[in-house]
Amino acid sequence: MLLNRLTPDTSRLMTRDNLINVKELGIRIKQKRDREKMSLRAVAKITDVSPSTLSRIESDKPVTPDAPTLARLAKWLQIPMERIMVNAAETLGTPMMLYPTESTPSFVEACLRADEKLSPETARALSDLFRAAYEGVIHADHVARES
Repeated sequence: MLLNRLTPDTSRLMTRDNLINVKELGIRIKQKRDREKMSLRAVAKITDVSPSTLSRIESDKPVTPDAPTLARLAKWLQIPMERIMVNAAETLGTPMMLYPTESTPSFVEACLRADEKLSPETARALSDLFRAAYEGVIHADHVARES
């Protein structure tokens, strides 16, 4: 037992693997691709990330994107890198923050995904509903202002 007290706890060491939520990143890429009807190759061309890397991220296969790749993907997704770099287990109970570069629908989606009471399917459905309603209101406001 004394040995355990002297042995460093390596389970809490921060490594690149446990700082990046690749699953969340993959879900967001797939959702945006589906929404905008884009192929992996089209996204690869825009983000300068290979189609094979995008595919591995989307399918949650072992891959750890480097910082420049994460930055390009976050920019394309229009989300702050913090959304995909925070270790969720350490942020439970921490208020979510709306970043200036983040769209309201993306923030609402992040909040819904973080809600432990919602299944991933329910969170996605609510997120899609909110996004559609939000974009409809924005469009209606834009049309009204032009009149």
